[in-house]
Amino acid sequence: MKEKVIEAVGNRLDSLGVFIDDVTYGKVEGENTLTIVLDSKEMIPLNVVVMATRIINPILDRLDLIEESYTLDIYAKSKKEVEE
Repeated sequence: MKEKVIEAVGNRLDSLGVFIDDVTYGKVEGENTLTIVLDSKEMIPLNVVVMATRIINPILDRLDLIEESYTLDIYAKSKKEVEE
């Protein structure tokens, strides 16, 4: 799934200076959740995450990779994750 999402998004996030680091799908607190982690060379401000979400969401809708309903969770990789 990760490869399909990254391929579909392509270079559309380049103008924001971010890229998709990871994509996972599974249960989070009992709900089906598609999680996308963004990364960058710099700290990613919240407004960039919002703009990336606005780009990614319609692409995922067109892909229709997941049949059941799910929650989309997109967030920036934290400093702690980078150090690990």
